[in-house]
Amino acid sequence: MKGLDLYFLPWIFSNLAGLLILFAAWKNPKIGRFVFALLFGWAAWKNLTVVYQTPDLYIEFAFLAIPLYHDLILGWFADHITPVVTIIAIGQALIAFGMFMKGYWVKIAAVGAIVFLIAVSPLGVGSAFPFPIVAAFAAYLILKGQGETSYLWSLKKSMEKTSKIEKEPHHT
Repeated sequence: MKGLDLYFLPWIFSNLAGLLILFAAWKNPKIGRFVFALLFGWAAWKNLTVVYQTPDLYIEFAFLAIPLYHDLILGWFADHITPVVTIIAIGQALIAFGMFMKGYWVKIAAVGAIVFLIAVSPLGVGSAFPFPIVAAFAAYLILKGQGETSYLWSLKKSMEKTSKIEKEPHHT
């Protein structure tokens, strides 16, 4: 992959984090939601901070991306960096917010996360590929899991329930 030599350590860290997110979503969808809320909240803040301070940094992604994305980034996107990244950051913030909620909000946030993660995959090392695919699968587990029936701030109850299940004796 292009750029792996330059970004090897962040790539490794991101992919290990992706595996941890997947594990969390599999074991307890509410913990997975919490991690996604943090991840997308941080990404929204980071994108808004960077795009208003040094918007040209986003052009670097072109050299890591597949040809279609390369051309798009160096073409139309280069002329519209700030509004596009601002819209992306708003979407990321909405995903983070949705993960804190319950019911349809969580489902919409999980679908949004899946779409976003698949959309950034062609950035290659710029998206820490295959991290987006692993994280999209984690979002799918959240979408299909039982963690969306209550608000995220009731995480403590969920943790207690998981702890009780693990402590109960198993009968065969």
